[in-house]
Amino acid sequence: MNNLDQLLREAINLFTSIDDAVELEQAKGQYLGRHGRLTGLLKGLGNLPPEERPAMGMRINRAKEELEEVLRARREAIQQKELEAQLAEERLDVTLPGRGRGTGGGLHPVTRVSDRICTLFHSIGFDVASGPEIETDFYNFTALNIPENHPARAMHDTFYVENEVDAHLLRTHTSPVQIRHMRSFQPPMKVIAPGRVYRRDSDLTHTPMFHQVEGLWVAENATFSALKGILSEFIQRFFERDNLRVRFRASFFPFTEPSAEMDIGCVMCRDGCRVCSYTGWLEVLGCGMVHPNVFRHVGIDSEKYTGFAFGMGVERLAMLRYGVSDLRLFFENDLRFLRQFN
Repeated sequence: MNNLDQLLREAINLFTSIDDAVELEQAKGQYLGRHGRLTGLLKGLGNLPPEERPAMGMRINRAKEELEEVLRARREAIQQKELEAQLAEERLDVTLPGRGRGTGGGLHPVTRVSDRICTLFHSIGFDVASGPEIETDFYNFTALNIPENHPARAMHDTFYVENEVDAHLLRTHTSPVQIRHMRSFQPPMKVIAPGRVYRRDSDLTHTPMFHQVEGLWVAENATFSALKGILSEFIQRFFERDNLRVRFRASFFPFTEPSAEMDIGCVMCRDGCRVCSYTGWLEVLGCGMVHPNVFRHVGIDSEKYTGFAFGMGVERLAMLRYGVSDLRLFFENDLRFLRQFN
């Protein structure tokens, strides 16, 4: 008990000389642990005369509090020193030029082509419209003058979704967007509808999910000649070829009358190749004048207004623009293929 002051000085000198947190905790155990020297003094109070115990107990407790305060201050000093060392080691010079991480990403080729199509049509006044990918039978078929017995309604062509109230399905084209637009707005209108569509088909040139861009122009003076002029100009601007050959062939679609398919001169060859089946021509889109029955479903007077519509597959145009022979390359996520379009 007589050596309490000397013991306190020894502990303080030891604590203040240590620069390592682990060593500091070990030194704490020598004095304040279960078997520490200061703890031993507390346990030895019972050996003192009863009249001396209170005063000595107070001295020992004050010494213990003083040591704990020294320990706390020393811990903070060691932590601050370690933090400063870490900051110095990890210091960054923000004035240095950045280090490259290789080639950056880029837009997917299908996205590039879709954006290009929308930009070209927007430049001549077409607005962009969108709609749900899960549609009702009415918007996807009935309103487009597709009869009940049409093959497109068959289960082997369409993905149907079970619903107790109405027949729902994954839209097979973006034409339902045009129907919704005509039911919401009054003519005149010029709109294109890009988006994903779904059909039960998969091979070198077809996938169950693909992208379309469809267009619609309804006005009092919309004519088939205007349709031909717009599509001819668009396709030449899209492929950046002013002398690209274009032709329209008579065809049939339930929602247009008359209907036509548009062909262009093969962009891969001059005299015929495997891509164009050695004909020199490539089919790129379908079009026609909006059928009066379609106008009847959306409440537009077919005696006052006429309109034309067209639709094209984005992947089809992307394959022709970039010379891709297998459609599946667009969806396999092979970085060697996709980096070509960065």
